[in-house]
Amino acid sequence: MSLKKKGLVLSLAVASSILLATGCSSSATSGGASGSNDAKLPAVGGTIYKFDDNFMSYVRRSMEDSAKGKVNLMLNDSQNDQAKQIEQVDTLIAKGAKSLAINLVDPKAAQTIVDKAKAKDIPVIFFNKEPDEAVLKGYDKAYYVGTTSSESGVLQGELIAKAWESNKDKWDKNHDGKIQYVLLKGEPGHPDAEARTKYVIDTLKSKGIQVEQLAMDTAMWDATKATEKMDAWVSKYNDKIEFVIANNDGMALGAIASLEKAGYFTGDKFVPVVGVDAIPEALEMIEKGKMVGTVLNDAKNQGKATVDLAANAANGKDVLAGTDWKLDDKKAVRVPYIEITKDNIQVGKDAYK
Repeated sequence: MSLKKKGLVLSLAVASSILLATGCSSSATSGGASGSNDAKLPAVGGTIYKFDDNFMSYVRRSMEDSAKGKVNLMLNDSQNDQAKQIEQVDTLIAKGAKSLAINLVDPKAAQTIVDKAKAKDIPVIFFNKEPDEAVLKGYDKAYYVGTTSSESGVLQGELIAKAWESNKDKWDKNHDGKIQYVLLKGEPGHPDAEARTKYVIDTLKSKGIQVEQLAMDTAMWDATKATEKMDAWVSKYNDKIEFVIANNDGMALGAIASLEKAGYFTGDKFVPVVGVDAIPEALEMIEKGKMVGTVLNDAKNQGKATVDLAANAANGKDVLAGTDWKLDDKKAVRVPYIEITKDNIQVGKDAYK
């Protein structure tokens, strides 16, 4: 090979190495990362408990959109591993994050994160998983963006009550006047999972509707796990199941997949399913008549509010400056839930535009 050709090969190899190195770089820490990646803007260090969670994927998209031109959002996938999330927080602080936006893996870890942030005088915006009230009170620069957990359970219960009363003749298979239900629960100990599980049933009872639980188990917010649980319940109870209640849409979709395999949603074989979140895939199931309804958990506004507060904090401003958000007496911005059925499905669709 001539010297000229050798030089050309060497130059190409160096250029390729540089491109590969650039392509693999990230503005955030290991474990999966994304963000606005504009180093000229103030840095906000963020973590999401699990990127592939159905609902959190939409919150993440909203955060990334809201951050554009405003902050350098260094967003990390904690892969449902609290130890990993703590390491990510340490790295984000070391990278110069001016504020933190944290979707906790385990709400009990909130104090540990606050202690790390407080030592460096860094504001913290927790979102979606609410820490203990005492944690927020203990640090003047700690806030929360999310919902009132009980509200989703109440609205889901009201949705079920209205649907049941309108369709009792068809849905009450054994004609005993009771709803025989199975319930797919989210992560045990998660404030939303506990509140939704409690308040959906309490609301039904408060409306004079009798209920009988056939089965309840956690599917950890996961569609695949929900399909597995539902497979077992269909095998055991079959037509005795008169309602499927899921703490989120991901599990509702998993239940539908199981029911479809068992021949439901064809001919007269039907069982009503409800969820929470109003993700686009669930709205599609409502339009097809395979879901009765859901409760809009406003991912777009949760993501936007989180970035709005974190951006203000990173710039040394009041967290509410220039926004329409309000803090309640627990230092929290509460994004309201909305009941969604076929009648107002456009409201759910508009939330994801």
